[in-house]
Amino acid sequence: MAGPTFNLADLWETLCDAGPDSECLVAPPVRHTRGSLDRAANQVANHLVAQGVQPGERVGIYSRNRAEYVEALFGCWKCGAVPVNINWRYVAAELRYVIEDAELITMIVEGEYLPVLDEVGFERRIRVGEWAQASTERAFGGVARSADDVYMLYTGGTTGMPKGVMWRHEDFFYACCMGGSPFDPISEPGEIARNAEPAFQMSPLVLGPLMHGGGQWLTLIALFGGNRAVIYTDRHFDAGRVLDLAVAERATTIGIIGDAMARPLAEAALAEPDRWAGSEIIGLGNGGAMLSSSVKSQLAQAFPNAVLNDSYGASETGAAGSEVGASTERDRPRFSTDGRTWVLDPDTLEPLEPGSGVEGLFARRGHIPLGYWKDPAKTAATFRTDAHDVRWVVPGDWATIDAEGRIVLFGRGSGCINSGGEKIFPEEVEAAIRAHDDVFDAIVVGVPDDRFGQKVVALVQLRAGAPQLTLDALQEHCRTKIAGYKVPRELLVGEAPRTNTNKPDYATALQIALDRLGS
Repeated sequence: MAGPTFNLADLWETLCDAGPDSECLVAPPVRHTRGSLDRAANQVANHLVAQGVQPGERVGIYSRNRAEYVEALFGCWKCGAVPVNINWRYVAAELRYVIEDAELITMIVEGEYLPVLDEVGFERRIRVGEWAQASTERAFGGVARSADDVYMLYTGGTTGMPKGVMWRHEDFFYACCMGGSPFDPISEPGEIARNAEPAFQMSPLVLGPLMHGGGQWLTLIALFGGNRAVIYTDRHFDAGRVLDLAVAERATTIGIIGDAMARPLAEAALAEPDRWAGSEIIGLGNGGAMLSSSVKSQLAQAFPNAVLNDSYGASETGAAGSEVGASTERDRPRFSTDGRTWVLDPDTLEPLEPGSGVEGLFARRGHIPLGYWKDPAKTAATFRTDAHDVRWVVPGDWATIDAEGRIVLFGRGSGCINSGGEKIFPEEVEAAIRAHDDVFDAIVVGVPDDRFGQKVVALVQLRAGAPQLTLDALQEHCRTKIAGYKVPRELLVGEAPRTNTNKPDYATALQIALDRLGS
């Protein structure tokens, strides 16, 4: 019988068999040992097979944070299916697009989202937990697992429409799951068994949604590392509840997403120190959105015994860099590199010299994705091969590399807005606004926001003779077109500036917004 491969299901089963009794997942009210999680994942896999799902077919997971989300991920991988993350904030039009683009064969869905599936007319569905009566055995034999099986993550595109990033399982395991250990990655699949009994078991508290890469990856890093993931399952973010959960479950680290989570968390800890007494937190990990210097200072005061690890990554790059003990004296992120991450000349793809001060494009080589699902043009633009036949992923972030070899990020050239860790693309919001009967033109920009990092601002030019448009009316209109987190939070009625080639003039629009809002 062949041994395990660098397939996510093989790796998990090898680890589980080496230590099935260790608690590995807490997602209130559910608690799982490796053995019980494996049995639940087997039930998912057997149920999918019974429903006719074939290896390589895509299965949507439409759910908030809960233990069954993790069960569904492993269940899909076990039977060779490809789980696809569904953003539960989508309105019907956005959901329909992903269903059609991903060619979903079925959807694992939480009950509250059934009406949206009804609205889009998607009938092939499996209710969360429906697999409870299926066999707990690994009875779905005959599946030819491979390190080349596909892990897929849907993320926002430059036009605002989601796109599926495709990873080989092996590349994903090393780039996004730390190869089983950030300090000593395994070199062959069977070595994962050594993680069954770690010398010190970490318990990261995962606050981010599992429908996003950050939440999934932090959970999987913990599981494959032999640690215990604690998942925040409340419907809304409540800093006090987070602190209570961290203390009750003896969490050792907290995974946060930018100022939107970090600021209320720090303020709650500072306001009620007794509530925080007994905490075992030794680390704070940030990813998905920038931390401002003022919030970093607050975190340092609130968690004096915790080390802050500010990290950078994207759906297309995996964990691409980090800064331990992140400086509170600057806002622009700087990250150490591992030699596979660099800044390239945008024309030649030649690596730039450290300390040159020349701006280029952030890029990563080695374990990188295959490309975008059904989008060869975007794949060719983002995954590029240099003159030395080295393949790089170049997601579009501008950066420099300093004299110490650290990457200094400036931002995405496309004007992508990052609000509370969510990617918001101006073109999609503009299209929704322009669909309003009274709107002639619109340009959308992101301006600084104390809580969410950035907020969406709409500069709107009304049609001649149209009545005054209010923010409430615009928001009500937009919510029928796009998800709530994309809806403008500020409305500036006047001109929507354009260049002499009739393209949106984002630089001028941003300055107008900053001036009028006093940012």
